Amino acid sequence: MLGLYGIITFVVLFIIFAVLGFYGAYWRRGNLDLLHEWGLAGRRLGTILVWFLMGADLYTAYTFIAVPSGLFAKGSLYFFAVPYVSLTFAIALLTMPRLWVVSRNKGYVTAADFVKDRFNSKILAALVALTGVVAELPYIALQIVGMKAVLEMMLLGIGNIALVSEISLIIAFIILAAFTFTSGLRGAALTGVFKDILIWITVISIITIVPLQYGGFSHAFSEMATKQMAIYSKLAEPLIPAYWSLFLGSALALYLYPHAINGSLSADDKNKLMYGTALLPIYGIGLAIIALFGILIYAVPNALNIVKLTHNGALVVPALIVTTMPDWAAGIMLLGIFVGGLVPAAIMAIASANLLVRNVIKEIKTDLTFKGETDLAKWISAIIKFIALAFVFLVPETYAINLQLLGGIIIAQTLPAVFLGLYTDWFNPWALTAGWATGIISGVYMFVTFGLPRATSVYPTPFGLLYIAVISLAFNLIVSTIGTLVARGLGYKTKSNISAEELKG
Repeated sequence: MLGLYGIITFVVLFIIFAVLGFYGAYWRRGNLDLLHEWGLAGRRLGTILVWFLMGADLYTAYTFIAVPSGLFAKGSLYFFAVPYVSLTFAIALLTMPRLWVVSRNKGYVTAADFVKDRFNSKILAALVALTGVVAELPYIALQIVGMKAVLEMMLLGIGNIALVSEISLIIAFIILAAFTFTSGLRGAALTGVFKDILIWITVISIITIVPLQYGGFSHAFSEMATKQMAIYSKLAEPLIPAYWSLFLGSALALYLYPHAINGSLSADDKNKLMYGTALLPIYGIGLAIIALFGILIYAVPNALNIVKLTHNGALVVPALIVTTMPDWAAGIMLLGIFVGGLVPAAIMAIASANLLVRNVIKEIKTDLTFKGETDLAKWISAIIKFIALAFVFLVPETYAINLQLLGGIIIAQTLPAVFLGLYTDWFNPWALTAGWATGIISGVYMFVTFGLPRATSVYPTPFGLLYIAVISLAFNLIVSTIGTLVARGLGYKTKSNISAEELKG
């Protein structure tokens, strides 16, 4: 349990976080009645702010909790989370600047806006939008799971811990919804800087202080060897294809998520987006250090005992913090993880609301004004946050985790329309729609029949266990390609509303 000074530090810093969120409405002030001003911060973020925002966007509370916990529980398989970021940012540099240019030229707010014009298909755009929203909901829920782990560690040993935790989360989300409503992405950007500073303080402090206090990593590895060295020292042969397919599939999927695209489109210009993205591997170094916390805990008996007694692997990092740091420092670090869930939740909800308003509701209610679409997006953003919060309260956490596995599978099915569409309009929109449906249906089938009962996202194939997203994406691409060849053979060609010049900028 966190001591009094730690709790005071936590609360004071949270107040500062909230003030920054509300101040966002006045920072670089624009007309917040326009969707691109509210939802994309007016496309005014420079290199450093893009770097901070995308770091806050992609390195979340659940990342901080799940990666070391996964390594602690499952061993070396979870190291795939470390190298895949190198490929992820290479993909981002090939796709996001190009998407930014065409979005600036055409006034797009979402990737589905681009798909609609690229393939002249409102239906395909709506499917891409709905896929993004469905994939984001469990992602937001997982941030809450990470935040709950922080609260559980802070309140460990008191009565009615579940009730106090839920009340705390409700208060935090009311504040988040309020400043997101008024400030939009500007509030998320400012609080993202604050969150990232706290996260870097946490990472650097733990990786330097804990090894010095507890005999270094040599002691941690020595203690680990007496318990379950097998899962760390060597990746079991059947898991090697799983490792590489998780590495590939995760890299392909990350920048298809609406929050990643939303953050990228908020940049001030293409070059600043490229520079900010090029700096993101620094966060990859931080992620590698965070992963090592799953091993470092073996050197700290008190922290290890907490995880074992509570049977909660999500407490690996919070337990390390509380058992090795002074109260005031632990309060700073736990707050960093806690708001590490709130900031991405805000960005995810904003991105989802943008998609629903621009590419679903506006296609039905065509007379929606600029102010009307922004007001509607604000309310939908708030509703989405509380839907995710209610989901975590009402169902076991394992369901949220499993649905997030499914979210990664379905968001990958938007790759042909979004990523490939940035480089070619060769594909037929109906073929892409058929490919999307094939990928979704096959992915859901494999997940429900094999993945869900085993809480895994891999599936047995003649090549070994493979990430379901990669398998279903392969089916998607095959159907999209064959369908396009058939359509072209019958004389149907795509009528794109985007010129080559508008893509190149």
